[in-house]
Amino acid sequence: MARTKDFDEEEVLGKAVCLFWHKGYNGTSMQELVDTLGISRSSLYDTYGDKHTLYVKALQFYQSGSGGQMCNIISNAESAKEAIKKLLEFTTVNLLNDVQQKGCFMVNAEVEVAPHDVEVKALISQNNQLLEDTFCHAIKKGQDSGEINGKQDARALARFIMNVVKGMRVTAKSSTDKAIFDDIINTTLTVFN
Repeated sequence: MARTKDFDEEEVLGKAVCLFWHKGYNGTSMQELVDTLGISRSSLYDTYGDKHTLYVKALQFYQSGSGGQMCNIISNAESAKEAIKKLLEFTTVNLLNDVQQKGCFMVNAEVEVAPHDVEVKALISQNNQLLEDTFCHAIKKGQDSGEINGKQDARALARFIMNVVKGMRVTAKSSTDKAIFDDIINTTLTVFN
């Protein structure tokens, strides 16, 4: 008969996200995972597999929360320009409130692990494509209504916004000057005039 787990799997995944996010994949040892997650090594292996499998599950867990928030901001805004502005402001607030200046867990994984790991690269690519498609849809909607100039390709603009957001997340690892982020937001919004 299988033993019932005496821990909340989502809570443990949340702790794993925090640890991997703070220390990176390569900087996190199995012993740190056992100590931080508060479960035995055997429970860790039985439930999540090895360190790599846990890392992938942590990325998926993070993606389901943060990606959903971004998509909701874009989908619920009254206009395309408002959606983009709110998303950039949301990104800035989250980054500036992070006293550890960790940046973005997905962007960190894209830089540290994806170049050497096919599974992580595929997960990052899928996440990027979802967000790009969401931006593209909002931009096309704005172009159809005349709010956004239709001379530029919506897909190219969506990719530009994705790059801006990623750049902001990297910048936040070394700067907490809100004026820098305000300048980035204001300059980015001029692209849609």
